[in-house]
Amino acid sequence: MPVYHLTGPAPYFTNCFVLVTEGGSGVVVDPAAPPEQIEELLQKHGAKLTHILLTHGHFDHVYSLGALCGAQPCQVYMDPADAGDTPLYPVDLPTLPYAEGGRIQVDELTFTAWHTPGHTPGSWLLGCEDLLFCGDTLFAGSVGRTDLAGGDADAQRASLAKIRALPLAEETRVLPGHGPFSTLGEEKDTNPYLAL
Repeated sequence: MPVYHLTGPAPYFTNCFVLVTEGGSGVVVDPAAPPEQIEELLQKHGAKLTHILLTHGHFDHVYSLGALCGAQPCQVYMDPADAGDTPLYPVDLPTLPYAEGGRIQVDELTFTAWHTPGHTPGSWLLGCEDLLFCGDTLFAGSVGRTDLAGGDADAQRASLAKIRALPLAEETRVLPGHGPFSTLGEEKDTNPYLAL
């Protein structure tokens, strides 16, 4: 399963991931990179954008959402709890909701969603094969902040405990919203927040 990594503009350099299915569907997780970069990548691999999956609704993770949706119709998934019309939560277009443990099928790829509130009320983890897209819930060696509007430290602690209990292999690759990548095993062993 090809997965490609792009980053958003400074100062946040938010991670953006593009997956291409065998059937030529393009899935973007957190469209933070400039839209022309995402579109160029899809064209290079002969893929058509069909799905955008948002780990949460913060502005730096949805940078190219409007441009991509305006260029061609696609399905956009985001928790309605993160919808808004503010600088921090700018998404005000129709989206599809996740379901706890629910699956989104895109050709041969299956994405499983787990609700992990704390950084925002509508934060979700998305698992696909050996990949775990964590947004700003879990970073390599750290976690997302909870002092912004909608943040909840108690909810985050519960979400981190939930992550530890997920039925995923230790080798599962942790792909966070910012910074370097890791594995779930490494985070369980070394991330002090995941030990709570």
